[in-house]
Amino acid sequence: MTQYIYPQNLRAKANLWLWNLRDFLIMGIAALLSVVILVQTHIFLPAAATLLYAFLSIRLDDTTIIDYLRYAVKFFISTQQYFEWR
Repeated sequence: MTQYIYPQNLRAKANLWLWNLRDFLIMGIAALLSVVILVQTHIFLPAAATLLYAFLSIRLDDTTIIDYLRYAVKFFISTQQYFEWR
């Protein structure tokens, strides 16, 4: 007898470790290009950009770090807070 295990939410996006698959694919391609550029030209900027993207796209509970930073900037800097005193 074969037992199948299904995820709780079949419409959820597929994740691989801390990233969704699209971000993981982008990071893989960017890392490959970064290594080629580093070996050929000794420039570390693409590798640093790849690591920054990897950090900012970490996904926890359907929220990435970049989303959290965007919400924080919106709350503290760009959106006017409205207070009503009674």
